[in-house]
Amino acid sequence: MNIKPPNAEFRALSARLGKDPLQVQGAGGNTSIKDGDVMWIKASGTELAYAEQQDIFVAVDRPAALAEAHGSEGDGSCIAALLDPHTTLRPSIETTFHAAFDHAVVIHTHSIAALTHAISHEGCAAAGNKLRGLPYVSVPYAKPGLPLTKSIMSRVSAETSVVILRNHGLICCGGSVPEVSELLAEVEARLTMPYRAAPYTPPETDPYPGMVWVSEGWIAQHPRSCRLASAGSYYPDHTVFLGPGGLSGGRSAILCEGVGIALRADASAGQRAMLRCLSDVLGRLPEDWNAKPIGPQAEAEILNWDAEKYRQSLAFRP
Repeated sequence: MNIKPPNAEFRALSARLGKDPLQVQGAGGNTSIKDGDVMWIKASGTELAYAEQQDIFVAVDRPAALAEAHGSEGDGSCIAALLDPHTTLRPSIETTFHAAFDHAVVIHTHSIAALTHAISHEGCAAAGNKLRGLPYVSVPYAKPGLPLTKSIMSRVSAETSVVILRNHGLICCGGSVPEVSELLAEVEARLTMPYRAAPYTPPETDPYPGMVWVSEGWIAQHPRSCRLASAGSYYPDHTVFLGPGGLSGGRSAILCEGVGIALRADASAGQRAMLRCLSDVLGRLPEDWNAKPIGPQAEAEILNWDAEKYRQSLAFRP
């Protein structure tokens, strides 16, 4: 099988998305490109921001990945579909749904604009109106990986090229890198919402030992946002990097109501990125939209999942 590496155009798009915190936070999001039966996809735990500097993509046999998507072979991890038996990288946990789309290029982001809509019933309804005329579908929340793939496959058609994943993010597909880039720009333009967070000045006194005040502390001084931030995780990566229960869990960040947010001084880049993500989403959420967390059971499924433990081990290593 002739395996050509991903082209520069695709790498450039991937890197651009990875460097934009309004599209991707830390090791979140993934991109793929197909060449016949070969599909290149971002490796689990790597960051799109480094797509032009590092070998963050792995080649998988698309028919084999499709067989896993349909449940006829494998376990959904697509490790058996890797074309390089010597690689130490694993395919993204989202590989099966990338394989399920016939489009040559598939991008999955944790777009702030999409997330702001996708965490509430009112937002999902608004997104449907805003995306009218595009080949779009909305997919209910499901555990990332094979459960999410099956949910997507049950709702999309061959024409679908835009998918809002509730409490998760956005998928855009196309026949080429320019086509996907143009589609993503159109979706973002339709979904964009103003950032309304109030100015914030951290307290002059230091927080708990080993912790620092962060600029996202405005959340603690805004009663509704403070309540929402304490209610639970609104998307999988919050659970992975900041822990379950929203900011009420106190794993790496402590929400001090009316005062601010204290973050561990040694917090990882992923933890910092997810705290900013929460601020970016809550700062855009309209007052009359009722955000709904994924819930304790969904959080537990993610935290006890070997695939996410592997991704965490990469993200938190020195």
